[in-house]
Amino acid sequence: MHLFSNLNKAGFDAEQVSIFLHSLAQKYSFLNYTSLGNSILGKEIPLITLGSGERSLLYVGAHHGMEWVTAVVLCAFLQELCEAMKQAHSLYGYSIPLLLSTHTLALVPMLNPDGVSYQIHGIEPENPLYSRVLTMNGGDHDFSHWQANARGVDLNHNYDAGFWDYKSLELKNGIIQGASTRYSGEAPESEPEVARLCNWIRFQRKLRGVLTLHTQGEEIYYKSAEKAAKGSEAIAKKMAQWSGYRLSEAKGLASYGGLTDWCIQTLGIPSFTLECGKGNNPLPASQAISIYASLRKSLFLFPTLV
Repeated sequence: MHLFSNLNKAGFDAEQVSIFLHSLAQKYSFLNYTSLGNSILGKEIPLITLGSGERSLLYVGAHHGMEWVTAVVLCAFLQELCEAMKQAHSLYGYSIPLLLSTHTLALVPMLNPDGVSYQIHGIEPENPLYSRVLTMNGGDHDFSHWQANARGVDLNHNYDAGFWDYKSLELKNGIIQGASTRYSGEAPESEPEVARLCNWIRFQRKLRGVLTLHTQGEEIYYKSAEKAAKGSEAIAKKMAQWSGYRLSEAKGLASYGGLTDWCIQTLGIPSFTLECGKGNNPLPASQAISIYASLRKSLFLFPTLV
């Protein structure tokens, strides 16, 4: 049964991701299920790889607690990709078995399982960080707008890309400690989720491109500090044409310390942020189908562009 048929309207949490990915791994022998490691609260951060080619691509979802719908989109993509591989189908004019013989695709559907759990389920008194996190949330037990990880660090500001410049902006904006969003942490890669992803990336010498899914706005970012990796603009224009999304540049606080920034500045490889869907975060589960429909071609053909 397709993922969308069983999608819980309340959200898509780490346990559901794990169950779904394990079921795919049992069904498709060519899919490799492993892990980046564990989150602060001990939740697994699944890493899925498939393909045998030398050109490697990475897709990452759910940096933010409210943005779990991006994990749904990546899981749906993975499910369709696996079935196309099994059936030896072609999509958009490309043979999937041939594509996966020349490329290796890696997916991290949910980088921030703790933040997603807070957003969907709230926080329980048994949580070792209960009092601290509740204070960060203004004493409010409503965590429906929680973005950060388990201890109040916004993972997409925790990369070593303009990190210390961002710190000065934090102070100007009154961000001085852990919070539901925007706090970057004490140092770059201070958070295990980010540190483990960066360490994995550092060993991928043939990594050619990165797609990071966020919500919302139907925009594509491909620059960092007004710079882009070689060839990125042409790729971004293709994805904009296919998806109907518009090209944009991150402004203000949003333009520092993200995965896209780090990959462009440190690795010099084409890296893109896709701001999926429209509306107010958290986007409802009902948007997952339309988001996937808009991004389907870009997700499948990204390997052919880099």
